[in-house]
This record gives sequence, C-alpha cells and structure tokens, in this order.
Amino acid sequence: MSVVPKALLVRAFLLIVVLIVLSFAASVAIFRHAIQEPRAQQMAQLVVSAVNLTRAAVLSSAPEWRGALMAELRDVEGLRVQMADVTDMLEPMPGQPPELRLMMDKARERLGEDTRFAAGRNGEEALWVSFYIGKEEFWVALPRERIEHPLSEVLLVWGSVVLLLALLGAYFIARQVARPLDKLAQAAQQIGRGVMPQPLPEHGTREIAAVARAFNRMSADLAANERERALVLAGISHDLRTPLARMRLAAELSADEILRDGLTADVEQMDAVIQQFLDYARLDENERSEVSSLRPNEGAVLTDVQLLVQETAQPFKAQARSLVLDLQPLPHIFVKPLLLKRALANLLDNAIKYGGGEITVQFRQDGDRVILAVADRGTGIPAEQREAVKRPFVRLENARSNATGSGLGLAIVERAARLHGGEFYLEDRAGGGLEARLVLPAGLSE
Repeated sequence: MSVVPKALLVRAFLLIVVLIVLSFAASVAIFRHAIQEPRAQQMAQLVVSAVNLTRAAVLSSAPEWRGALMAELRDVEGLRVQMADVTDMLEPMPGQPPELRLMMDKARERLGEDTRFAAGRNGEEALWVSFYIGKEEFWVALPRERIEHPLSEVLLVWGSVVLLLALLGAYFIARQVARPLDKLAQAAQQIGRGVMPQPLPEHGTREIAAVARAFNRMSADLAANERERALVLAGISHDLRTPLARMRLAAELSADEILRDGLTADVEQMDAVIQQFLDYARLDENERSEVSSLRPNEGAVLTDVQLLVQETAQPFKAQARSLVLDLQPLPHIFVKPLLLKRALANLLDNAIKYGGGEITVQFRQDGDRVILAVADRGTGIPAEQREAVKRPFVRLENARSNATGSGLGLAIVERAARLHGGEFYLEDRAGGGLEARLVLPAGLSE
C-alpha cells in the first residue's frame, strides 16, 4: 500500500518541508565544521595558559607565600588551586558539546597525557584541570563561563525560529497552488452531477488564471449547449403534437377497425416518446406545487413522499401482474415532487416492460438518506452496461427488438437524482431481477 499522500496540498507541503529540513541540517553541519575546531582550539589555549600561569606562579613563590598567592588567584583571576587527594570525588566531563572533547584532546597534547579533566570536584562545579609540580598533583578550577559560550544555543534558538517561519511559508506556498485546483475539482464534480457551478475566480498566477478562464468558458459552453438542446427537444416535441392529433383524428374516422387500432397504438407510442422528450428537456425548470413551505434556494418543497409514491404507482397496477408497495411511514421531506413523480413513473414503466411485471416498490430511511427502490424479476442489466444505460438515448440490444421507447427513461431518473443531490444505482436483486434505487438526502422536517 502506498504511503504517499494523494492530496496536492499535503504532498507539496511535505516535499517543501523535506527540502527545508535537509537544507537546515546541511547548514548545521557546515556551521559545526567551520566553527567547532576554531572554538575548541581557543578553549584549549585558554586552559593551557591558565594552567601554565598557575604552575609558574606556584613554582616562583616562596612556600610561606603560597597561601596568599592562591587566595590572590582566586579573588582576582577566579582560579582556585588545590592539592589533589586520593579521596577526591570527581564528576566526569559531559559528552556534549563536541567542542569539549576536542578541547581536552588538544590541551593534553600540550600539557601532557597525564592531564585530567573533571566537571566537578567534591561537589564544586567548575572546569577542573590537573597538573603536576614534581610528583605533587594539583587541581586548578576555571570558571565554566570562561570556557562555555552560549553561541551554539543562541544559534539553535534562532535557527529553530527560522525553520518554523520557513515551514509556515511552505504551507502557504503549497496552499496557494492547491486551493485553486481544489476549487476546480469541486466545480468539475458539480458539472458531473448536472449542476452548473459558479464561475471560478480568474486571478492568481498566469497558469492558474488561464486554467480557470478555460474552465469558465467550458462551463458556459456546456450550459449554452444544454439550454439549446432542451429548447430543440421541447420545440420539436411540441411541433409534433399537432400532426399527431390529426393522425389520431384520422384514425378515429377510419372504418377499418384493424387499421384504426394500429394507428391509434402508433400514435400513443409516439406521444409517449414525445412526452419523454419534454420531460427530459424540462427537468431543470422550477417546479410549482400546492405546498407553500419552500426550502430556501433549492426549489424543493415539503412533501409526503409515501402519498406521492401511492399516487404515482396507482395507474400501473392494472398493467403489472403484481405491484407491492412496501412504504415505511416517514415524516415529510423536501423534494421536487413533479421531478420525483417522473423518475418513479419511468422506473415503473421499465419494470413492466422488461421486468416481467412483478414489481416491488420500497421507500425507507437509511441514516441521513431516504431510499426509493423499484425491484423486478426480469433478466436484469449486465454490470458492465449499467452506467451506459443511464446516458440519454442509450438502449440495450435486447430492448431494441422487442420494446419501444426513446432511450431517455433511465437518463431522466439519473438527472432527477442529481438535481436532488442524490445518487441513482442499478443493482442485482436478491433471488433474481433488477433493483433500481434512488438515494436522496433525507432533509427530514416535521
């Protein structure tokens, strides 16, 4: 399984962070290489000078004046000189920073390999360095502030601040790149659901602005094409109604009963196809309803979907061999009632034509969604063709030879689902057959 994040913002941010951290680590390594050895050399020189000065002062002073000399060194120079004792409790030198180890090595090269160092002696904190006068061992204590400089700590603090600022900058840079693309992806998803998005802002970098401009132009063209197609479908369908009415009248006046029945059946079939054209062309129109409680900005109304299903299914009971309604009592929900009626009527019509006439209609709630399902016992639709049949004017081969229609039935259902903010699924029914499911947002209200 890949651990690389998929989100552009996260991926770009992590890449920039990696570059910043590597650059920071390289800078620290260069700093240590350039500063560490000179600092260690300086610290070693200071220690050697202090030890040599102390040894020379002790050697050159008379024995009766050594006590006064050591007090003078302590008070003026801050150096404490004491005789070594086998009972001394010594605290070892710390391993960090690395300059201390390097300093001790360089100091031993000049003072002798028998030179000892301690961070504390008999509970007194200092930099203790041993030296010999004859066979006697002495300890000299140097104030640690003379040896340790807070330069590394200061640089570490400021380096951390710079690193934090760089990380914040990396996030904003990655966000500047990812945010317009995220808006573009959301707008593309809206187009995929059949909803025209708001125009994208055409500012920012030249490339992002060009992409937004091209997408807005594409969206406008798609909207114009959709309006033109709907207008053409509605116009053609409306113009065909007049000659169909004349054909129906001529059929009624015909003395030949067989010819009259045939013409009447053809006219009704053509009229049904025209009605589907009109339904498909008018799906985007705002619906009117007797229910006055509109949900703001959605065009949906508070509807008793259980009653709507019963009313829609009533005309199909005479055509189906069996039509079972399994309707869960639910509160009213916000839907577009005419649009939902058209979708349900198309599903019932398909179930009668291709599903053997044994139909079950279910209406139930599933969490924050409601499901309206129409199931039959027909041969079903192959899984690889289920998305294709949702497109306009697409029909299966077995449907073309033995049934009539425009190929818009499932396309109307698909668009109705999207205009409700829901989904439309075609799945196998347990025990054989097909189940068509409309999954809509519940939007329940009392």
